[in-house]
Amino acid sequence: MTGVLTRRAFVGCGALALWSGGACRAFAQPQARLAAIDWGMYETAVAIGVTPVAVAERIRLAQVSAVRVPGSVADLGLRGAPNLEALSLVAPDLVLSSNFYGFITPQLERIAPVYARDLFVAGEAPLPKTLVALETLAAQLGMADAGRTRRAGIEAELDALARRAASLGDRAICLLAIGDARHVQMFGADSLYGGVLTRLGLSNGWSEGTRFAFTAPVPLARLADFPDARIVVCGAVPVAVRHALAGSVLWNSLPAVRAGRVHFLPDENPFGGAPSALRLARHVVAALEAA
Repeated sequence: MTGVLTRRAFVGCGALALWSGGACRAFAQPQARLAAIDWGMYETAVAIGVTPVAVAERIRLAQVSAVRVPGSVADLGLRGAPNLEALSLVAPDLVLSSNFYGFITPQLERIAPVYARDLFVAGEAPLPKTLVALETLAAQLGMADAGRTRRAGIEAELDALARRAASLGDRAICLLAIGDARHVQMFGADSLYGGVLTRLGLSNGWSEGTRFAFTAPVPLARLADFPDARIVVCGAVPVAVRHALAGSVLWNSLPAVRAGRVHFLPDENPFGGAPSALRLARHVVAALEAA
């Protein structure tokens, strides 16, 4: 599934639906009431000019997203177990989801049509998919020009950042999030963040795939395999973990740490959309230029 409007959605299009070339064009105006289960799809909607009326885990998303999450947006509870009653109350015209949450699609379809994208799939680069999603969602909402314009703007800025990064790729980069004092999450080429390095023309030290989990499953000791790399840490590191790392023999023995080749970035939405990718690209280039 690369992008679908579900059977229920097609049936529900009613008089507004138009079958043309295999596409069900369900909405002809930009003010459709959207609800988002997936954070990447929330960012995609906002990027093209439509703020969903509800989103899962709103408070946390507001802390990490590259786009604004107004207080007026309703909170639908957990992404993997959204509050269906709350979803019903906001009466969405369309629910935005992804392959992560396919197991709850039948429940969501009882409330409103579901539009899903396969953004994060092991072994596949998600960044190009998030860029395409800007156009496909916009087209679905009858705003094709807005989608094309927004994508062109993001692509142009990524190109400009890549030109700035051209002279900064002297070392591979280990891009990661720190889970605790002994574990990290590594972002490979099949992650949104790893895809940013590829788009910038920078080398990713981690050649293995990304483990798509909301935990950090890679032992910290694996960083010793990359003695010449830079370490770029994405997201806030809890105070207790910072203290533990400060006293960690393993951490302090890493060549990158000893040489001051560690950069801390605020980005912590690796499952976001194109706006989060662009924000990371800006931060990576700025950090390397300041090194």
